[in-house]
Amino acid sequence: MNSKEKFLSKAIELASKNVKSGNGGPFGAIIVKDGEIIATGVNNVTTNNDPTAHAEVTAIRNACEKLGSFQLDGCEIYSSCEPCPMCLGAIYWARIKGLYFAANKHDAADAGFDDSFIYDEIELDYSKRSILTEIIDLNNKTQPFIDWKNSEFNIEY
Repeated sequence: MNSKEKFLSKAIELASKNVKSGNGGPFGAIIVKDGEIIATGVNNVTTNNDPTAHAEVTAIRNACEKLGSFQLDGCEIYSSCEPCPMCLGAIYWARIKGLYFAANKHDAADAGFDDSFIYDEIELDYSKRSILTEIIDLNNKTQPFIDWKNSEFNIEY
C-alpha cells in the first residue's frame, strides 16, 4: 500500500468511526503536509448543529489553526468521499495542492447525500432558483471593495 492509499484508508477509517460513535455522518478527511498528517476532520453537522461542519471543512479549519495560516500551501487533502460543492470551494480557497478521495458523489447520493441539486441550482438564472435570489442594486454596493483596495489591512488571498 502506497502513502496515498494509507492516508485515504485513514480517512475512511475516521468516517466509519464517526458513524459508529453516533457523532455524525459517514465522512472523514485528513490534511497532509510533507508526508505528515497535520489535521483531521469528520462530519459534525448534526452534533454541532452546523451545516458547514463537513469533514473537509473541519479538517481545513483544524489545519489552518495548527499552521497559523488561512492558506494551506503545500498540503494535500484525503477525503473518504468526493467533496460536495461547498467543500470543494473551501479546498480551492485554502490553496490545497492535491485532492484524493475514495467514494464518489454517486456513492454518496446512493446513501442519501445527493448534492446534484446544488450543482444544478448554481447554473440556473436567479429567478429560477428554489431559494429566492434577488440582486438589489444599491448605490454603495461596491464601497466595501473600494475600502478593501485602499486598506492598510488588505491581505491578498
